[in-house]
Amino acid sequence: MAREQLKVLNALDVAKTQWYHFTAIIIAGMGFFTDAYDLFCISVCTKLLGRIYYHHEGAAKPGTLPPNVSAAVNGVALCGTLAGQLFFGWLGDKLGRKKVYGITLLLMIICSIGSGLSIGHDAKAVMATLCFFRFWLGFGIGGDYPLSATIMSEYANKKTRGAFIAAVFAMQGFGILTGGIFAIIISSIFQNKFDAPPYEVDALGSTVPQADYVWRIIVIFGAFPAALTYYWRLKMPETARYTALVAKNAKQAANDMSRVLQVDIESEPQKVEKLAEKPANTFGLFSKEFLRRHGLHLLGTTSTWFLLDIAFYSQNLFQKDIFTAIGWIPPAKTMNAIEEVFRIARAQTLIALCSTVPGYWFTVAFIDRMGRFAIQLMGFFFMTVFMFALAFPYNHWTHKDNRIGFVVLYSLTFFFANFGPNATTFVVPAEIFPARLRSTCHGISAAAGKAGAIVGAFGFLYLAQNKDKAKADAGYPAGIGVKNALIVLGVVNFLGMLFTFLVPESNGRSLEDMSRENEDETVD
Repeated sequence: MAREQLKVLNALDVAKTQWYHFTAIIIAGMGFFTDAYDLFCISVCTKLLGRIYYHHEGAAKPGTLPPNVSAAVNGVALCGTLAGQLFFGWLGDKLGRKKVYGITLLLMIICSIGSGLSIGHDAKAVMATLCFFRFWLGFGIGGDYPLSATIMSEYANKKTRGAFIAAVFAMQGFGILTGGIFAIIISSIFQNKFDAPPYEVDALGSTVPQADYVWRIIVIFGAFPAALTYYWRLKMPETARYTALVAKNAKQAANDMSRVLQVDIESEPQKVEKLAEKPANTFGLFSKEFLRRHGLHLLGTTSTWFLLDIAFYSQNLFQKDIFTAIGWIPPAKTMNAIEEVFRIARAQTLIALCSTVPGYWFTVAFIDRMGRFAIQLMGFFFMTVFMFALAFPYNHWTHKDNRIGFVVLYSLTFFFANFGPNATTFVVPAEIFPARLRSTCHGISAAAGKAGAIVGAFGFLYLAQNKDKAKADAGYPAGIGVKNALIVLGVVNFLGMLFTFLVPESNGRSLEDMSRENEDETVD
């Protein structure tokens, strides 16, 4: 049987869109801007790191990161993110969203700077330091996922909640875009100042000593947008849903939201006490009651995020390899080191501008009209279609005249990832679980996604290698080729479409209705 909603929570549900909503989006969103910048800017720098630190005299091709080093540089931040999502997700439910919100951002600022200041000029020292700081950078980034999603969902109203949470996540698109644009600017400045011949003309001279500053500046820049919003994170009040439903402080919740909403709200301490006494609102994460109510929901949110990120991170982290394979980026030996950074950044920026960023904001525009389920199902469906359209006639796309068509289809897979499951997998876990477990369950779902990202980052690196070992990158075993790797990603997207049916629709419903915290129901 449904209970009457607490007035403070009802006020949030029916509140008109106000300035504080946009303030919360910006404060939380800048964390995600930084997340995306930090996670994906490294893909612009890995080729340069190989040239600087792994040059071999007399080699036909420029130096590349050895497989284990490349996997570590690309994957260690993802491992840190996974750990951070689980830890800070749990901590956000134990201590409150606000108390740990500033810690994650501070960690991101310190470790962005530390990554760029990696010690020494020796390959082992630089890579070890870089990996150390990128792990803890990822740890801070991981905490931002459950905390930002939970805070935004608990601040928003019912009518536009999906758009607000999606808008926070959409800042990722601007982070990826900014990473590409900033790399273009820095590489252009250094290219003009320190011109160098292509590798095939002068192997050693093609990488000027000043190139070592290029990747460091690109990596360090990620600290600045995070630093700009640190003060405002500390000023945000705790969410009313945590204060009232978890901390059981009705007066504080009413005072905080009265100030935010600029209306008088009754505190209702007696109603909060009665709410706390209900057995239906005391079960834990590992209880039979949680399994009965939310077991399939958690399976749905974890599996879809896991499958999505296998495909999404494979595409993002290694798009430079795909562009090289189809000839969109010239062979490495025909460029100098800084020119290669410019070319990779330009390709990444074009994809972000034409497909990634628009995809995110299409979700913001339509999520509260179409619903989460329809957008996620549609996204996985079109990702599957376009991935297979790239894979099966792959030899056709490698011909010079057909490369633009390949880029268009490849861009469409990004568009429907972002106008699809990449946004909805972030939104839904913040809406369907009880307040006292919301941050934890979002952290678990997000960590499953990062497990998928690790599979994608490590797996695609090896899978996409040429079937002929002689044509594979230095140090890598023979793979199954780009064509078969794309087929595998298509199958992964199809499985994501199937698992979407486990996820409930939360559009237009109160958080308490979705989590069934408004019911007088006892444990079986």
